Amino acid sequence: MASRNSFSLSAILCLVISAALPLAPSAAEAKRSSHDPGRSEYRAPQAKQAPKVDGVADEAIWQRARWQEMKHRWLGPEYSADDFRGRFKVVWTPEKIYVLAEMVDDILIDSHRDPLVQYWDDDCLEIFLDEDFSGGNHQYNHNAFAYHMSLDNQAIDIGTDKLPQSYSHHVQSRWRQHGNKVVWELAIDVYTDAYVDGSDKNVPVKLSAGKVMGLMLAWCDNDGSELRENFIGSESAPGDHKDRGWIDAGLFGSLLLVE
Repeated sequence: MASRNSFSLSAILCLVISAALPLAPSAAEAKRSSHDPGRSEYRAPQAKQAPKVDGVADEAIWQRARWQEMKHRWLGPEYSADDFRGRFKVVWTPEKIYVLAEMVDDILIDSHRDPLVQYWDDDCLEIFLDEDFSGGNHQYNHNAFAYHMSLDNQAIDIGTDKLPQSYSHHVQSRWRQHGNKVVWELAIDVYTDAYVDGSDKNVPVKLSAGKVMGLMLAWCDNDGSELRENFIGSESAPGDHKDRGWIDAGLFGSLLLVE
């Protein structure tokens, strides 16, 4: 009997200690803890047939995706709705994600003809993409990509050599002007952080429902200056360094792929 009581007391003591210990965070919780609070949660529906990247966006799948606004002023003075308004949608296939962006911008400028020189100071659409929503630093690595999409449809980001490189082979891009709006469609290959610059062995990941990625969009707005006047993004940026998305993937929102 004494042995049984001793066992019972030991079992109870173990349960009490276990209850007092903090639970290990899940993988999803750990990833979210690596991001700034208040991140957007975006759901992208699957397209059974890939949208045509033509700047028209007349496929029915786009009606299933919801708009996400670009409304957070990271850099520059206050601006009017005529100067800039922006929003975007996302859908996906197993091969790519597709982005539809719609902007009102009263002046479009691409004054730096060399795509690797001051590309952020021209009007450009910036797409920040983190394949596994891990957050963290991506300044000189491929933990995430920050594609600067120029008006001539080139995709530029910083390589692991700390120099600007063209990643236009990752992105199919086309935009058109419809009245006072620019409608921009893009198809993007998604790569892991194992991507190696200059290698012919890089393979895009296969996408599936339930996958979570990091995503953020922004617009660099130049109305005729040597430098951009405004930088406007889809995520809030707490703190003083609001333009840090090209370094810190913890600023990105989450993109959930759904059927």
